[in-house]
Amino acid sequence: MTFHYRADKPILPALDLDIPAGQTVALVGATGAGKSTIAKLVARFYDPVDGTVTLDGVDLRDVNDTDLRRAVVMVTQENHLFSGTVADNIRFGRPTATDDEVADAARAIGAHAFIDALPHGYDTDVHRRGGRLSAGQRQLVAFARAFLADPTVLILDEATSSLDVPSERLVQHALRTILRERTALVIAHRLSTVEIADRVLVLEAGRIVEDGPPATLITSGGRYARLHTLWHDSLI
Repeated sequence: MTFHYRADKPILPALDLDIPAGQTVALVGATGAGKSTIAKLVARFYDPVDGTVTLDGVDLRDVNDTDLRRAVVMVTQENHLFSGTVADNIRFGRPTATDDEVADAARAIGAHAFIDALPHGYDTDVHRRGGRLSAGQRQLVAFARAFLADPTVLILDEATSSLDVPSERLVQHALRTILRERTALVIAHRLSTVEIADRVLVLEAGRIVEDGPPATLITSGGRYARLHTLWHDSLI
C-alpha cells in the first residue's frame, strides 16, 4: 500500500509526499512547521483546500467513514480511556474481538504483565479517564487498542511526549511492535522515538527541507543532526 499526499495551501505550500507501504516516517520540526497538519489530513480530520490525499491511489474523500476509520488510526499523547474495564478499553479497537484476542494484543505490546497484576486483571475498572492507571499504563492500553484494530496506517502524534523517561522506556518496546511492517507517521520531539523510524522528514514552514534515514541525517551536518545533538546533550 502506498500513501500519497499532495496539497497546495499556505500552511503546506506545494508539498508532495509519497510513503511506501510498510514504511515508518517520522516528522520533525519546530512548532507550526506543519507536522500535525499532515497528520490530521491523513486521518481526514479535514480536507485540503487544493490537492489530494490518497491511499492506494484512492482519494480519501471517496472512502466511506467506516472503512477510513478502520484503515487509519491515530494515537495521541492524551488518548481517552472510557469508564469501564481494561478489556473494554482495548476492545474499542475492534468491538468483535474475543477475550483471548484482547489479551494477545496486550501481550504483543508488553501490557499483559501490569494488567494481570491489577486487582481484577482485565476486568479491572479503569475509572474516569483511566485515573486508576499511570500515564505509561494508559499509553500501553492505547497501543494495545491500536494493535488490536490492526490499521493499514497508524499515526502517532506526540504519543510519548507526556511521559517521564521511565514511562517512555516502558512503551519503547510497544512502539517497535506496533510499528513493525506497518505504514506509519510518527510526530515526536523526543528523538528516542524518531530513531525507530525508517525515514525522517524535517519540516520548515510547511516544506520538507531534509529527507532520509535517521542515521544518514545524523552524519549530514544538517538540521536533523543539530536537533539530534541538542537532544543528546540534554540527556547528559
